[in-house]
Amino acid sequence: MTKDRYDAIVLGAGAAGLMCAGVAGQRGRRVLVVDHADRPGRKILISGGGRCNFTNLGTAPDRFLSANPHFARSALARYTPADFLELVERHDIAWHEKTLGQLFCDGSARQIVDMLLAECPDGVELATGQAIGEVDHGDGLFRLRLGARTATAPALVIATGGPSIPKIGGSGLAYDLARRFGLKVVEPRPALVPLTLTGDDLLFRALAGVSAPIEVRHGEASFREAALFTHRGLSGPAILQISSYWRRGEAIAVDFLPDRGAGWLPGAKRATPRATIARLLGDALPDRLAAALAGRLALGGELANLADARLATAEQALAAWRFVPSGTEGFAKAEVTVGGVSTAELSSRSMEARKLPGLYVVGEAVDVTGWLGGYNFQWAWASGWAAGDDIRLSP
Repeated sequence: MTKDRYDAIVLGAGAAGLMCAGVAGQRGRRVLVVDHADRPGRKILISGGGRCNFTNLGTAPDRFLSANPHFARSALARYTPADFLELVERHDIAWHEKTLGQLFCDGSARQIVDMLLAECPDGVELATGQAIGEVDHGDGLFRLRLGARTATAPALVIATGGPSIPKIGGSGLAYDLARRFGLKVVEPRPALVPLTLTGDDLLFRALAGVSAPIEVRHGEASFREAALFTHRGLSGPAILQISSYWRRGEAIAVDFLPDRGAGWLPGAKRATPRATIARLLGDALPDRLAAALAGRLALGGELANLADARLATAEQALAAWRFVPSGTEGFAKAEVTVGGVSTAELSSRSMEARKLPGLYVVGEAVDVTGWLGGYNFQWAWASGWAAGDDIRLSP
């Protein structure tokens, strides 16, 4: 085997690419990992506020979006959060659990990157700061131009992610490569991204900086977490979650008081007839938000002077406040991408292309997108592991 001949070439030194390379390398495969960035794992390093929300104990296939909702099931079952946690503990990385099953490093996200690199044996070569040149395939080999050299391998792993966060290298390269090799791509769009408001909802942009726990719904999807008003619209965990399901022109519904049962407002009238809507809302919500909602409801004066029917209508509005976002803040602010290489083109067990043996697609490049809270990292680990476990030795 010549110096530039490998068993596999992995494009992308992110979460999925490094996992794949490490698993394949431990199986005796000679692997070249290429990334245009000058250091590996850039997205890992900025995740979780620098502490990396590396997995979620609640991982299940129904917490992932895909044109094929069953596709992720196999890989997620074969490499679980417990498997990754065992790896973390084997490397003596201290961790803690936050809300909703989210696991973070006690120290730094750098520990996760260092762990992944340590899991790569000597047979794995890392080439960072390398522009990915022409890629082609013929005679059973993939060829990659890297400056003056050409690397070849019978296996090529596309692990270059999606176009989210372009300032750290996000791009559509994975889709270009997939189409070049005849694979279909589900139209990508920003996910886990803030939503923008215009028109009648401009009032709420004046609440920039105000946060409140809410429940947001779109279709059958609902999330109960915090929402944050921004100078452009809506953000916060609940909004980022629902953004993955939202499409332009559609409405989302926000319940500002999800703990209140039906009939609470007419009941409050009987209990505290001299109270006002603004005061009641101010007892449960930030003052600026309470005032804005009360103003939009246009129910001034004491509750005793308001008909029960009007109060019931106001209660319904507060439980399903309708926003029609004008758009999102785009890939620049999106944490991940919905869409990507079609799962119909790939084996759910190995991530290998059905049409072209030896070609694999893993991680965010695939049309599998998780919820906020460590799910997308778990998909990266699971899909990278599946491909790494399948890569065969060169003949």
